Amino acid sequence: MTDTTSHIRAGSVPPVVAARWALGTFLVLNLLIVETLFITEGSGKNGTLTVAKFFGLHAALLLLFQLLLIARVPWLDRRIGMDRLTVWHRWTGFTLLWVVLTHAFLVVLGYARLDDASMTKTFFALAGVPASLLGMLAAAILVAIAVVSTRALRRRLPYEVWHGLHLLIYLALGLAFVHQLEETTTFTSSSFAELYWWTLWLLAFGALVVGRIVIPVWRNACHRFQVSAVIPESHDVVSVYVTGRHLDRFPARAGQFCIWRFPGHRNWWLANPFSLSAAPDGRSLRLTARAVGSGSAGLRHLPVGTRVFVEGPYGAFTSLHRTRPGALLIAGGVGITPVRSLLEEQSGDVVVLYRVRTEQDAVLVDEMRRLLAVRGGRLHLLTGRTGEGARPFEPENLHALVPDITERDVYVCGPPAMTSAVLGALRRLNVPGRQVHAEKFGMA
Repeated sequence: MTDTTSHIRAGSVPPVVAARWALGTFLVLNLLIVETLFITEGSGKNGTLTVAKFFGLHAALLLLFQLLLIARVPWLDRRIGMDRLTVWHRWTGFTLLWVVLTHAFLVVLGYARLDDASMTKTFFALAGVPASLLGMLAAAILVAIAVVSTRALRRRLPYEVWHGLHLLIYLALGLAFVHQLEETTTFTSSSFAELYWWTLWLLAFGALVVGRIVIPVWRNACHRFQVSAVIPESHDVVSVYVTGRHLDRFPARAGQFCIWRFPGHRNWWLANPFSLSAAPDGRSLRLTARAVGSGSAGLRHLPVGTRVFVEGPYGAFTSLHRTRPGALLIAGGVGITPVRSLLEEQSGDVVVLYRVRTEQDAVLVDEMRRLLAVRGGRLHLLTGRTGEGARPFEPENLHALVPDITERDVYVCGPPAMTSAVLGALRRLNVPGRQVHAEKFGMA
């Protein structure tokens, strides 16, 4: 067990704030460089093409920033969290789409004015130029990805289909890189510009390759994960124990999650994110899942010895962010798994609120009680259906359960509706934002 009292960061800069400042400074610094390059080297053949170049330069920067957000850089992920990085990636993607479309429209318009031709004729003429054609293809792929990423379509597509289509982004990146390379007025306008763009592209691609390929492959080769036991927790919940070599070197913390693949049991491209339901002890890892889909339902039938491919650990839902001596852990449904894990690292005055429909749905509740008994903590099992009047997360109800809630760190994990309700209540109770820690983990 880790004593978190030595890690409380009262009065210091929270890790998430430090990471956001670092990321923001990186972005602003590069924006200043791009603006300088535009001012010094950005004139086009006419005013319209000059403005088109402005949008093109910023599209390239946004594209590279997109790579950084999804590169799963461990330092950023542990401080900001994959959920927030994914949300930023999504909104940066839609911003990028409009910047690219504006750039493309202005390029066609600019050359149409230059040649005194129609935009349709100019478009097809530009399509015959290799550098322009590559840019058009990259833009078309970005449009297609944006369409399938809209909420209406995303909810209807299986994750594997959506993910397969989303991988086309790497093709778009390659096309965009060659497009920029061929456009010598932007890539090689000066020695500094050429050095800058090469450095930025190599940094972004390097972070992506290391975070998404090198680190996972190296860790799995080192640890050689495999299933050691499968334990039913209830009629629809199962825990899977995973062992491997040198697990004391696996950099997981309580509260984090991994992306799990079982290649010998399911197709290798099928994966699920599951939280660690017990704090890593250097000997084994445990995940606990409810049977809500074909992937999680099949875990009950995993043979012992099945090889496991693990990506991660990911997430900022850890004691790294503790700021106060007291803690309130709020869980709903199988959101109890990271809370159960996190509880092992808690000390001091700890209160747990566990929201379930009935006591029979309270998975791992006996383990929670034993851990809290050792720590002198309290557990409130909140049962009932919201539609039938059970509203434990109204501000007044939360305050009645935990009168000193504003003096505690609050960790929240559960279904989206519950998490939103709790976060809203915490704001109304004036719980300082730096003391609130919530994370939504998922594949997209």
